[in-house]
This record gives sequence, C-alpha cells and structure tokens, in this order.
Amino acid sequence: MSISNALTTRSESKCELCSATGELSEYIVPPKVADKLDNQVALCSNCLTQIQDPEQLEVNHWRCLNESMWSTVPAVQVMAYRMLNRLNQENWAQDLIGMMYLDEDTMEWAKDGGNASIVHKDSNGNILQAGDTVTLIQDLNVKGANFTAKRGTAVRRIRLDPDNAAHIEGKVDGQHIVILTKFVKKSN
Repeated sequence: MSISNALTTRSESKCELCSATGELSEYIVPPKVADKLDNQVALCSNCLTQIQDPEQLEVNHWRCLNESMWSTVPAVQVMAYRMLNRLNQENWAQDLIGMMYLDEDTMEWAKDGGNASIVHKDSNGNILQAGDTVTLIQDLNVKGANFTAKRGTAVRRIRLDPDNAAHIEGKVDGQHIVILTKFVKKSN
C-alpha cells in the first residue's frame, strides 16, 4: 500500500521506527481509526510484520527504538512505547522505558487498546483467558523465591500480562509469580 505525500514528507521516506528506507506502509495506530496524518506512522515491512505478529519478534531489531522514542510525533512515541513494553523482559528495553517521557494524552493513547492484538496461548496453542486454571508442564525454578514449582501444579485464576503474550501471573505455594506460557497447559 502506498503512503500519502504528507506522511512521506514527515517521515523523510524512512521507517519512523527503524529508519529503514524502501517500501513503506501507512499504519494507523490503534485505537485511532481516522485516516488523519497524526494517527499514522510510516513503517517498513519488517517493523509492520513484527508489530502485527508477535511471534515474528526479532529482539535486536528493536534496539532502533533508542532513537525513534525521542520523535516529536505522538503516533511514533506511542508505537515506541508499546514495542518497548512488549520487550520489557530485556534490560535495555526497561532502561529506555525508564527514560521515556510522554505527555498525559499521548500516554493515555499508548495504554489504550495498544495490545488488543496480544493473545496468550498455552504450550498447546490453546487461548488463555484471565481467570483460567493452568497446569505446569515441567518443574520451574522460581527466581528470588528459592523453591521449585513442580510439574503438574495447578495455577488457578491466572492473570494475563497486557504487554507480553508470553507471560501470565499466578500463585504457586502462596507466592505470586510470573510464568512463561510455554510452560503451561490450559486445564479444562
């Protein structure tokens, strides 16, 4: 899809997140729907693919956010914030989030509907919902708590991490822990 002349001019014919040149696409930043320039970013196919399909995420590609997070364009700031939060398990991403400043309206936009595309799935590909019960499929060493969560342990009333499809939260042996979804299966 070609992009508007105004977006091409604003982006200087570069991806507004990674600065790649070449074929660019318009991306309307959710939950905005209007085709206004202020609601759009110009993205290369690599960034667009990774934003739309979290399983395609290449962590090192997003180190480019170190530059783009300082953009004066709110839509670019929102996308940088959302991608850094998606990568929050990386120390460098946590550092960048700590440095980032968004005005009140932009922060509200960044947190509003940005992760509607995040779907939590267990090790078998079943979709997980908040409040589900899952079972651990292997022993897990719980960092900082000095115990091992045993295979077969049921974790009831899970919570979903709104920023990361690979993380859920629940209580095991009275401890609130974060669990990777690849180590659980949904209980019926």
